[in-house]
Formats: sequence, structure tokens, C-alpha cells
Amino acid sequence: MTQLNANAAANANATASAEIRPFRISIPQADLDDLKSRLSRTRWPNPLQGSGWKYGVPLAYVQELAAYWQDGYDWRKHEARLNELHQFRTTIDGADIHFIHVRSPEPNALPLLLTHGWPSSIVEFLDLIGPLADPRSYGGDPADAFHLVIPSVPGFGFSGSGLEGGWNISRIARAWTELMKRLGYDRFGTHGSDLGAMVSRELGIQRPEGLVGLHVLQLFSFPSGDPAEMADLSADEMARLQFLGNFQERAGFNVIQSTRPQTLSFGLSDSPAGQLTWIAELFNGFGDHVDAIDRDALLTNVMLYWLTNTAESSARIYYENAHNPEQDPQARNAAPTGVAVCGQDFKSIKRFALRDNANVVHWSEFDRGTHFAAMDAPDLLAPDIRTFFRRFR
Repeated sequence: MTQLNANAAANANATASAEIRPFRISIPQADLDDLKSRLSRTRWPNPLQGSGWKYGVPLAYVQELAAYWQDGYDWRKHEARLNELHQFRTTIDGADIHFIHVRSPEPNALPLLLTHGWPSSIVEFLDLIGPLADPRSYGGDPADAFHLVIPSVPGFGFSGSGLEGGWNISRIARAWTELMKRLGYDRFGTHGSDLGAMVSRELGIQRPEGLVGLHVLQLFSFPSGDPAEMADLSADEMARLQFLGNFQERAGFNVIQSTRPQTLSFGLSDSPAGQLTWIAELFNGFGDHVDAIDRDALLTNVMLYWLTNTAESSARIYYENAHNPEQDPQARNAAPTGVAVCGQDFKSIKRFALRDNANVVHWSEFDRGTHFAAMDAPDLLAPDIRTFFRRFR
């Protein structure tokens, strides 16, 4: 091949990888029939009776939810709702990225990235779309409107399972910067919970041109081990540390997915009841707030894992973050940062958050809302996001 032809081929490949391709969900009926068949043939365990949530998700809870999934839940209805939104795919750094793109009717809207975590998906943000993109129709100020970009994290949902190693939060943050450039946005904000909060903070560390600020549900800042940090903790701060300790005692998924995600995935990929249970535990706060999330929303979220066979590639994000060579524990986020602390979520401790983040300019505390507040408390979260980003209009 001549050099001229080689250059032409390289340019063609680059153009193709930068293309933004329309996407529409169309699940074959055979896949839905297979799911129902598998659910009907579930081999249930024989757990200790009367133990509640002590050892994990109770049998009765899963059996009832699985029965509804098999005979009552209507995937086609939720598929149609998702297909009402403009969806696309594009290839960035070798990964196919699926995303929802909602343009606000307000011409001066601020572009905003919404990033989900595990075991969540784009479904997490469906009830935020209207209030954020079109506040005028929801009793809000049209000046607070956003153009929304809602990606499926690489390895999750319709971004697909064909993902090479090394996709940690640092790489995802760079991909999000490239995605916003491709969409023509030269200024943008970012919001997230869980992994999405970590990616948002990483964007604050990387400080790409155009990032105006980040809003998160958690800042994962913990005691360093210096006794001086613990000397004058308030009763509220001690209670927050105790909550964290209780979480760590029950968060077996964190250890497994940080070390052996592939081994776990054989069970999750083969058993819909297994995939359902693995996801439902965290959505129920290990039993602390059972059924806080609407069960159709929960099952639609589970469907995005099951139908795309992304149990392994999504769980792997924990391993990648635990083995991230780019991660500098001393790096401080200097971007303007807002935090919304919800009543039934891990509660960030402000003194440690201020230690690790140099520009926290907004801090809200709510008496309700879980780790998935976009699903169970959008009426609190949407106004808080609007309030934080109002300073950048």
C-alpha cells in the first residue's frame, strides 16, 4: 500500500470511529421467551428460615419479584419508553458507547452529563429527564434548563460486553470529554452517583477545557489513619463513620468484583434469578429500605444487564478501579463541586470531603433519598442540580 493510500485509509478509519450512529432498542422475542423459560426453571436455594436480610437477600423476596418478572412485567412497554428518547452509539478509544441525548427546548440550556454506577444503568435517570431538560413544563425556571447526555458506561447495557481491559474511571472520564466534544459542546457540567460520582470527580481532577463544575451524591473521602483527624469528630460524624462501617461489613460484592469478577459472572450470566438478586440487594440497601425503588424500574434496570449479557464487563469496573495505575490518592479535585447527601445513602463527611476537594461550593442534606435518589427522590435531586449549576449560567 502506498503512503497516500495508507493515509487515506487511516483518515477513513478515524472518521468512521468518530461517527455518531442512531440506535434503537429492538430485543428479539426469542430472548424474552428464553428469559421466561429460565425463570420458570429456577433452582432455588434452601436458606436458613427466619433470617431476614441477615445473610443476604431473602428467598421469599426474590421468589415474589421473579414471579412478577416472569408473568406481570411488560418489557415491551419499557422498551417503547426508552425508544421515545433519542439514542446513539459512537466508538471512543475502541469502546462502543451508547448514550441518550436529549436537547432542551430552551436554546441557552447548559449541557450536562449524567453518569450512572453499578448496579445501575441509564434507567436511573429517566425521571430526571423532564424536570432537567424542560423545567418550564415542570413548574421551574426555563433559565435552569439542560441539554442532557446520558451514556451507558463502557461494559454496561447497550454499550455492550465486548470491552478490552483497562476501562477505569480515568479512562471513562477522558471518553466523556471526547463524547461532549463530538456533540459540539464546549461547556458542560457533570452529575453522578456511585461510580458516576467517581467519574465526575475524576473529571474535576483532569479539568478538561469546558468543564464548569460537578454535582454528586457522594464524595468518597475517608479518614487517612492520622489520629489527629479523629480527635474531635462530632456525634454526627461518628454516626456517619458507623454507617460506613455497616456498609463495608455487608458489601461482599465490592470485594468479589474487585478481585474475581469473571468467576462471579458465570452464575450471573446463566441465571436471571441470580442476576436479579445480585442487583436487588444494593437497590434495597441490604434490607435497610426494602422496595424504595419502583419494582418496574428495578426490573427494567435488571433487563439492561440480562439482555445485553454484561454481567462480567460491568462487574469488571471494580477490578479496573482497584488496579488503576493512573490513580493518585493525593490528587485533589479543584473544580467547583456540589454535593447532595441523601438520608438513606452513604453520608459523605464534610471535613474529609473538604480535605480531598479544594472547591466544594455547595452542600445539601436531605432527610430522604437512597443511593439511587434519581429514582426515588427526583423531586429533591432535580432542584438541587438546578441550584448548583445556576452559578455557571
